[in-house]
Amino acid sequence: MPDLLIELFSEEIPARMQARAAEDLKKRVTDGLVEAGLTYAGAHAFSTPRRLTLALEGLLGESPTIKEERKGPKVGAPDKAIEGFLRGTGVSREDLEERDTPKGAVYFATITKPGRPAPEIVAKVLEDTIRNFPWPKSMRWGSGPLRWVRPLHSILCVISDDAGHKIVPLAVDGIVSGDTTEGHRFMGTGRFAVTGFEDYEAKLKRDHVILSAKDRAEHIWHDAANMAFAQGLEVVEDKGLLAEVAGLVEWPVVLLGDIAEDFLGLPAEVLQTSMKEHQKFFSVRNPKTDRIEKFITVANRETADHGATILAGNQKVLFARLSDAKFFWENDIRVARTGAQAWIDSLNNVTFHNKLGTQGERIARIATLARELSGIVGADADVIGQAARFAKADLSSEMVYEFPELQGLMGRYYAAAAGLSDEIAAAAEEHYSPLGPSDDVPTAPVSVAVALADKLDTLTGFWAIDEKPTGSKDPYALRRAALGVIRLVLENDLRLPLDAYADTQLLRHEAYQSDDEKLARALLEDLSDEIADHGILGAVRRTVKSAMEGDLNEYLEELQARVPDTSRDLLGFFHDRLKVYLRDEGIRHDVIDACIEMPGNDDLNLLVKRARALESFLRTEDGENLLQGFKRANNILTQAEEKDGVEYSFGADVKFSEDDAEKALFAALDAHEGAIEAAIAAEDFAAAMAGMAELRAPIDAFFEAVQVNSENEVVRRNRLNLLSRIRKTCLGVADLTRVEG
Repeated sequence: MPDLLIELFSEEIPARMQARAAEDLKKRVTDGLVEAGLTYAGAHAFSTPRRLTLALEGLLGESPTIKEERKGPKVGAPDKAIEGFLRGTGVSREDLEERDTPKGAVYFATITKPGRPAPEIVAKVLEDTIRNFPWPKSMRWGSGPLRWVRPLHSILCVISDDAGHKIVPLAVDGIVSGDTTEGHRFMGTGRFAVTGFEDYEAKLKRDHVILSAKDRAEHIWHDAANMAFAQGLEVVEDKGLLAEVAGLVEWPVVLLGDIAEDFLGLPAEVLQTSMKEHQKFFSVRNPKTDRIEKFITVANRETADHGATILAGNQKVLFARLSDAKFFWENDIRVARTGAQAWIDSLNNVTFHNKLGTQGERIARIATLARELSGIVGADADVIGQAARFAKADLSSEMVYEFPELQGLMGRYYAAAAGLSDEIAAAAEEHYSPLGPSDDVPTAPVSVAVALADKLDTLTGFWAIDEKPTGSKDPYALRRAALGVIRLVLENDLRLPLDAYADTQLLRHEAYQSDDEKLARALLEDLSDEIADHGILGAVRRTVKSAMEGDLNEYLEELQARVPDTSRDLLGFFHDRLKVYLRDEGIRHDVIDACIEMPGNDDLNLLVKRARALESFLRTEDGENLLQGFKRANNILTQAEEKDGVEYSFGADVKFSEDDAEKALFAALDAHEGAIEAAIAAEDFAAAMAGMAELRAPIDAFFEAVQVNSENEVVRRNRLNLLSRIRKTCLGVADLTRVEG
């Protein structure tokens, strides 16, 4: 079977687009070939800064001949109907076949589609791929309509087998396919012909091009690590930077350079970020001092002076960059040593969102909420409040303005310079975490409180202005914020009633949007205590009444209707995120739904504890059978209640029992109901499930021996009330009606 080699050679492709582009080329070409009937044994895609390459092995020489049968009109149908069928199938009337069917004689046509040679199919598919390639950004040059990420210079497309190779003929906007390519821009020897993939890869390497991005990355890391090791140093690992640099060079040459003594006192993170962002340098650390002392740069060519000139140029540019960083650092430290109040004040002039106020107003809300969480996390409220007010101060610093990715991290340095405690410094750095599913979760109580307050304020704020995620769009990263709250609560084993704190914060946002200053002040006073004592509506009514004369105004009535709905919707959003989080543990969505229906579902820790116990129980034979017994009892009971128009929920008495299995079930319920209820009250769901497991055998025996709908009406009612006890006991741990059988 022949092999196919495709190369699209262009000006430099941005590194961030290369891997995706190689996969897109592979997918579009292979999908097109398979759709046309041309299968293959294997496909491999490659990318360098100047080329996308696709190699297919074991390609069919031609597509198979296909016969398709189509049913036509009935025999004797009008001529126009038959002629339309003939035109659609492309056959003559003599080729039609008459067949008897249950609906009478019908015409059938057999259409034969002959196979096509591989070059013909490849040419069409490749041209379509090139003309419709999904670049994130593309450009048009010259007078043709073709768009490409950078000007496309040549198309290599050859099919090869044991007999040799041949060019697949095609042309795209004047670019004619061929069997030639070229190697390195500076060290190459010009264009050369290739006969297949092995020949192509070997000749490229001789012409100073490593085709595989993975091989280039491994080469860079190997040489960099060895150079650093030789001087007792180590390269700071950065997989993202490694992948990017591998996409910037076709022939990587690793060089080790020095950082001027003037800059060695800068924080390691500042040096690392500045070199990475501006120069694409790897940082080299001294493991004894933990300082960044050197850098690794990767050139795209070999030179007679072994890179000395390249290093000198890079060090000159790096000196200028690090001079800026040092200037920012020294200025910021001077401000930080005064307490950074100037930064905090300046945030009052920075808009967070046009409907949610300034950063300063947001910080005030976060600080208030964080203080209210002090009892939850077990830390001093004053320390938490101070940490929350300082946490975002570094947003006004020159360093974070230049390198936004250093927010939080610089806050820790500036907090230390301001003489603040280690707790406050840690909170400044950690309160943004976790940003992703693999990030560490803060565990220090002050950091946890500020992180929770930050994320809850973000979520309640955007819910208050109805800017919620829709479909795949989440411009404010609210899903990430909700997952962050979930992880903070669960991994720190916090008992946090989300509803109360979300309601409080929603009211603060409502107060901000209110035109009535007096009302706004009233809403912001002691709302947390009011909600805890009187619920959300009672809190609104009592708080506002105490600050306003006369009856509640229309705004308050509207607020009473709106806030609880918003709060419930936000809690539902948390539950949806929780399902995603627990899916990795193997906990089914219906199990979580069953637990969400129980009281206290805004306490995520309690909810997860219940769900884990139920999931574990349902995986056992006892759990599976008890679920079926519950469903049977519930179905019989529900149907009887609908039929009779009454609720069978009390009055079951063992004296009306007629069967030993019936009496045994009474005895089992009497023996275990109390223990199950006590375990649920103590939130020991594993013990509650163990108690329910003891009911499995008596329930099974009852249904095997007893007919619930007895002709004796007294016995029937008694048995239905007995089923009600089963239902009540089982529903005490979760709403098992929501669990799939």
